[in-house]
Amino acid sequence: MTHKKLFTLCLLVSFFFGIQLYAKVDSIRVTAREIVMDGESYGEYGPWELIKGKVYFSWDPSNQMNQRIVDIGLAERNQEGLVTAVSDLVVLKPAGESKTSELALVEVSNRGGKFTPSYFNRATSGRMSPDNPEWFGNGLTLRKGMTVIWVGWQFDVPEKEDNLAFDAPKAYHPDGSSITGLVRSDWVVDETVKTLKLGHRDQIGYPVYDFQSDDNLLTVRDGREAPRDTVPRSEWRFARQEDGEVVKDSLYIYMEKGFQEGKIYELVYQSHDPPVVGTGMAAIRDIISYAKYDENALFPVDKGIAAGVSQTGRFLRHLLYQDFNTDENFRQAYDGLMIMTAGAGRGSFNHRFAQPSRDAHRYSAFFYPTDLYPFTSRMQFDSLQWRTDGLMAHFMTDKHIPKVFYINTGYEYWGRAASLIHTSVDGEEDINPLPNERIYHIGSGQHFVDGFPPQEERKLAETPVYRGNPLAFKVNYRALLVRLSEWVTDKASPPESEYPKKESGNLVRIDKYRLPEIPGLAKPSNIHKAYRADYGPRWSEGIVDIQPPLLGETYISQVSQVDEFGNEVAGIQNVEGQVPVATYTPWSSRKDFKGSPEELVDFRGNFIPLPKTAKGRNQDNDPRPAIEELYDSKGDYLKKVQKAADQLVEQGFLLKEDKDYVINRAEEYWNWIYNEL
Repeated sequence: MTHKKLFTLCLLVSFFFGIQLYAKVDSIRVTAREIVMDGESYGEYGPWELIKGKVYFSWDPSNQMNQRIVDIGLAERNQEGLVTAVSDLVVLKPAGESKTSELALVEVSNRGGKFTPSYFNRATSGRMSPDNPEWFGNGLTLRKGMTVIWVGWQFDVPEKEDNLAFDAPKAYHPDGSSITGLVRSDWVVDETVKTLKLGHRDQIGYPVYDFQSDDNLLTVRDGREAPRDTVPRSEWRFARQEDGEVVKDSLYIYMEKGFQEGKIYELVYQSHDPPVVGTGMAAIRDIISYAKYDENALFPVDKGIAAGVSQTGRFLRHLLYQDFNTDENFRQAYDGLMIMTAGAGRGSFNHRFAQPSRDAHRYSAFFYPTDLYPFTSRMQFDSLQWRTDGLMAHFMTDKHIPKVFYINTGYEYWGRAASLIHTSVDGEEDINPLPNERIYHIGSGQHFVDGFPPQEERKLAETPVYRGNPLAFKVNYRALLVRLSEWVTDKASPPESEYPKKESGNLVRIDKYRLPEIPGLAKPSNIHKAYRADYGPRWSEGIVDIQPPLLGETYISQVSQVDEFGNEVAGIQNVEGQVPVATYTPWSSRKDFKGSPEELVDFRGNFIPLPKTAKGRNQDNDPRPAIEELYDSKGDYLKKVQKAADQLVEQGFLLKEDKDYVINRAEEYWNWIYNEL
């Protein structure tokens, strides 16, 4: 009998593991269990298996560690008086019941997807299948013996193949009647459309409660902080277009004349029966406690790391702030956290009518409770709020504080206010991380690694300025995952923090930003800012009463200074920065958009190749050195690239096995510039 046939028997059985374990993870129902890659062995761990199923949670509302879940006391309960939820579960573990891992990696899934294959294993396919070698990449996590756990936590994930769903309980008044409240949606319209979805991007929005309520208010404005004008109620309705017909729908708004490009629209409306969103945080907490502490665990481990990227990096900052790292039995959940591209944010993860996907950029998703004080782990006093607080100030015990990596690219400094995680409230002084923390800034990177070569339609000027920054920094994530795992398992300390600092003179306000005057590229005049915002008198209870919030003074956002090429001088310097053939900006302006061309594009930066020759540089009035002035030949260039890669390996920011990948990527830059330009 083949491995696949043997484990496919689980599909017919759908058996349960464990019965009422600790009133947290009640049971796991396995729906599929298969050996991956035809039983290929990975180091000392042998073959691996992929398990899919459902995990059933329950929580005691009276438990001290659960009472921090907003509305847990109003949630629907089962006959035992417990609040329950169900999540999708996927686990990649050593095959066999007797095989265990020293360490689990719990990926906090970003909007239902899975980033571990791409971010850590260099996968080239997003299609999850036990037989798909492209999904497992080069198997770094398998070779390091990490059990990888994916569990749904986000209630508003749309139905889609392989998405991780979470069926959250709902809250009601004690008499069983509906709880209602204000919800806000906003849209930057870059192309005129007639229909807008209430949910953020692809997520499922909150339905309107009363189609005719006077609380349903749509406004339009021309810019981020421009005055709002009310759109007459007669001009729009809750509906969508379907096959040429306009159909009433509680999850969309429709306007016959169209929502106009270049405008920002904002809708405030009443919804009802809110899910208890914070149970998603408890699910992430309890899945690792189950793996670490339950003697009958299906995937037992000794220690656990949680990894989050962007939205779920903010989720992990929120987990720290509200101490969801102490479980119901007052034990430590995670031993380490890897928080990537979160900037200074937390988010809408534990309040009434929370929208977990709502983020915050300079020019989208405005003024949601994302960039909230406190930003640093160390306690600070904010005199304008007359409040002292810190990100790790609310732990039940310091013994449960995990080891933490905060990893941001240059984009998060421009688009996510990342400097706030290591500066004083007034922005004038450096605030050092705690001993259990490291802060790493990936110099000149954008929010994610863009494709290469650049697309011609993204060319922004006659001179070669391309939107989309291809600086290849995922190799840093791979190395830092290994460094964090070694720190957590007491095998080695990680590299010291690398980020821009005031005392070094390389953390500056944008008016001090010394960008070279590159033809076709204007210096940005805006940066994302965090506000002292007022969400209403019950915000401390997790209830928003003021929509949109009242905005107070902003905090000071700052960025890394740049060199003569326009590349950032601070942080981890990859080969693109050490041996440049281009300028890699972590920001890009909206110069080709209809509205607010001076603002910043979400997520992306720019790629601007250096002039090849001194003659071309002079003809174009480009102040940057030419490639021929930097390197005697392609061979000279690649020799310097190899030296830079060796240095990154020595520093701990690049795995030795990734050296060839980095060198080959650098050669691709050279070849493209000389063949295409």
